[in-house]
Amino acid sequence: MEKSARVPRFADSHAHLNNRDFDGDIHEVAARLTDHLILNVAYDIPSAHGAVALAERYPNMYAAAGVHPNDVEKISEADYQTIATLARHPRVVAIGETGLDYFRHRTGADEQKAALRRHLKIAREAKKPIIIHCRDAFADIIPILKKEFDPAIGGVMHCFSEGPKEAEESIKLGMHVSFAGNITYPKAQNLRDAAKVVPPEKLLIETDCPFLAPQKKRGKRNDPSLIIETAKTVADVRGVTLEDLARLTCRNFEKLFLGIQPKQAEIVYKIRNSLYVNVTRECSNVCDFCPRLENPTVQGHYLGIDKEPSAAEIIAAIGGQRPDEVVLCGFGEPTIRLDVVKAVAAEMKRRGLKVRLNTNGQGNLLNKRDIVPELAGLIDTVSISLNAPDQATYNRICHPQNKLNAFPALIAFVERCRDTLPETVVSAVGPIEGVDMDNVRRLAEETLRVKFRLRQFNMVG
Repeated sequence: MEKSARVPRFADSHAHLNNRDFDGDIHEVAARLTDHLILNVAYDIPSAHGAVALAERYPNMYAAAGVHPNDVEKISEADYQTIATLARHPRVVAIGETGLDYFRHRTGADEQKAALRRHLKIAREAKKPIIIHCRDAFADIIPILKKEFDPAIGGVMHCFSEGPKEAEESIKLGMHVSFAGNITYPKAQNLRDAAKVVPPEKLLIETDCPFLAPQKKRGKRNDPSLIIETAKTVADVRGVTLEDLARLTCRNFEKLFLGIQPKQAEIVYKIRNSLYVNVTRECSNVCDFCPRLENPTVQGHYLGIDKEPSAAEIIAAIGGQRPDEVVLCGFGEPTIRLDVVKAVAAEMKRRGLKVRLNTNGQGNLLNKRDIVPELAGLIDTVSISLNAPDQATYNRICHPQNKLNAFPALIAFVERCRDTLPETVVSAVGPIEGVDMDNVRRLAEETLRVKFRLRQFNMVG
């Protein structure tokens, strides 16, 4: 993973600086964290008040109010009223932590379930996300969440401790999934596997401090400055840089807990050491798996442009950057703006940079001519989205405007690029129900004789 001399800004979605372990040096700890976002989560009524006090004192800190499932045996109606009252505080941005814990089982299952339902009711009424603690109780908690969790409000499966299947089930409910320091432990491969399948827009990280210090500090007091160790591991397993992971999880924190939506779309954006160009938001397909219309965000970059940039604006936005490659794409089909693609590519080649074009392969169809010779000398690699083994499947999942000609045009475009340009790769997003990816691979490698890349569903960028 790419190293950085500068520690990026992180968002700790679940901390307990309101715990007595920090009574002696909270101000010193807080002074080291001013660049980061921190949500201090309550586990009982006194800690809820403590979280609010910290949020009132430190502008980068926020609070959640609730009672941990291990402590709900003696919870009273007055306590629930206190949580509901605190929920109206402007610095209280979530309800919790609540949930089910069958590992310690200090409180009976029925009492825990009743408390969870009451917390969910408070969250719905306050319209604030719910923070879920779940340990050895996944089978019992999912039916309750299916019935009483409001995905429009949102929530977090905090300190996720299950595997990929359970992560996917949580995502289907509309939950975010947050990983803590235990993902760094040698025997936690199931957590690392789970971190691979969480869509970027649903991913969070946390410390759960003072508990669960990462492997390098295991057994010692944890604090939000150590979230970098968790971030490194999550970034590694997802194949992105530390900066990518930090940006993405900060964006998710701000959206879920603070209701902050990005206002300015990015013209160019960096993922790993590639520089992507947001050429257009227009596309000739409306693919089932593409969030272009509903959530135009890639790895924490907001791409919802309301005005398409000119070639000059793109070149100015790139500036003096020298990435490994410049990728002409966007959340649309860049060959719709072929003149812009060619102008930007020509300037990048003049600078000695490698240029890749990401396309749906309909460039000839859209431009009503063979554009491949025009790309020669400008494009080093063309990456073409295939996604289906046949025309019927392609039409069903990609919904092209020209259902009669889109897939045949795509196939012909692949063959022209293969024979004309330095490198041609076709890709598919999967798994997708009803699409045989082995057949897609065979079409690419055996029939079209090009490289094939399978991209994970919901893992754009």
